[in-house]
Amino acid sequence: QVQLVESGGGSVQAGGSLKLSCAASGRTFSRHAMGWFRQAPGKQRELVAAITSGDSTNYADSVKGRFTIYRDRAKSTVYLQMNSLKPDDTAVYYCAARARVYAPVGWTADDYDYWGQGTQVTVSS
Repeated sequence: QVQLVESGGGSVQAGGSLKLSCAASGRTFSRHAMGWFRQAPGKQRELVAAITSGDSTNYADSVKGRFTIYRDRAKSTVYLQMNSLKPDDTAVYYCAARARVYAPVGWTADDYDYWGQGTQVTVSS
């Protein structure tokens, strides 16, 4: 059974940092595009950052220069380092993976086949 398990969420003041982790089990995603999405109350789920099978990265304009996505293949884990957090970053953050090997990064939720359960990030002003 394939599982993506997020951790690292929490509450932080504006300007602070958090590091989210997404641990995969049941299969390897070392050659797959993976992404971090977020969904705030009343809003659509949006892509925050994605990493290709070749480790190229892509970011939403709202987080460029503040967030970094990277992976550790030995640990089957993808990370999202979030710095200079703002109240607008408050959301549930989800890890997602594409099923097809070497598929390009997808920019919508429908492009992804596997999802974690989500982790809450709350940034207070």
